[in-house]
Amino acid sequence: MNIEKDIIIIGAGPIGIACALECKQRGFDYVILEKGALTNSLFNYPLNMTFFSTSERLEINDVPFISNSPKPNRDEALEYYRRVATSNQLNINLYEEVLGILEHKGQFVVTSEKQNYRAKKVIIATGFYDIPKLLNVPGEQLPKVSHYYKEAHPYSMQKVIVVGASNSSVDAALEIWRKGGEVTMVIRGNDIGERVKYWVRPDILNRIEEGSIKAYFNSEIQEIKEEEVSINTPKGIITLPNNYVVALTGYQPNFKLLEGANITFGEDERHIPTYNAETMETNVPGLYLAGVICGGMETHKWFIENSRIHAKQIAEHISQTL
Repeated sequence: MNIEKDIIIIGAGPIGIACALECKQRGFDYVILEKGALTNSLFNYPLNMTFFSTSERLEINDVPFISNSPKPNRDEALEYYRRVATSNQLNINLYEEVLGILEHKGQFVVTSEKQNYRAKKVIIATGFYDIPKLLNVPGEQLPKVSHYYKEAHPYSMQKVIVVGASNSSVDAALEIWRKGGEVTMVIRGNDIGERVKYWVRPDILNRIEEGSIKAYFNSEIQEIKEEEVSINTPKGIITLPNNYVVALTGYQPNFKLLEGANITFGEDERHIPTYNAETMETNVPGLYLAGVICGGMETHKWFIENSRIHAKQIAEHISQTL
């Protein structure tokens, strides 16, 4: 038996919540389906993470976001979006992963791991944080390797390799070093990333220059073993003793879900899905994209602050066609 809805929203992150608020205000019969916890990506951010954006730029639907500092931290963001969802009594099914989307005779059949739905419109707002980009090297499957970073304490008094030079990599390297870890960074490029937070970048550069944190630039991990790691550097292969590898090399959207719904993509390496920038409707009529998933592999292109407008764009277009 299919559950009938006007709109299915996939993903209960900030943009999915914003879409639900717009739907509720217009009287649409909707439900959000979320495979994890509420704002699951934010929940998986490092415990001490501070946003680059200020709190007012993270607000959705004109609901004020008050934080202790101009740039809120992870816990403040979780509290804000949780309050928005609960105070507005949004219809959200958590821990219910969507397995497939099928268009049939002008409607959509959405299959989750728990039940089937039939909807007139579908909005995909699943973000990109759930699927890490792998190193694809021998030993990557070892328990000592992680593609997510939560906090520094487990790495205290350990030899830790941090892979990458983005915000997440730099934050992890600095926190682990300050908590007593011996940190080595392995960086494919020749410098720390230019998009690293401006108040953090001088810190990591100074730590590298003074030798507190060792960095191998223009280098890549070749192999990971139980007690050591081999690194391909400009001076040749070196092998370092190692306890843990934190590979923060980025993440990618769930392209499989989009492809299964017959959404088309650009032919270059960015793999950007096809959509109308004014309505956010894809090449499949009635199927919309919202949030960072619109950027394909350009996961740095869309953030909460510049994609929250997608909710209103989609709701206004649906109002004309529903």
